[in-house]
Amino acid sequence: MKRQLSRTSLLLGALLVQALPALANAPEGGGAPDYSGITGLYYTLIGVVLAYGVYDTFFKKS
Repeated sequence: MKRQLSRTSLLLGALLVQALPALANAPEGGGAPDYSGITGLYYTLIGVVLAYGVYDTFFKKS
């Protein structure tokens, strides 16, 4: 089970690393930069960390 979880997390990490530059919005000329893409990525990363903390605290069998 640990091996499968490790492989899944490795695959998810690789996909996330490849998707980060594609999801961040490049600023358009003439106005203030648009940070909505990177803001969404930060919120997603914070949500993943918090979800893992809840799993580790309440659901993980020691």
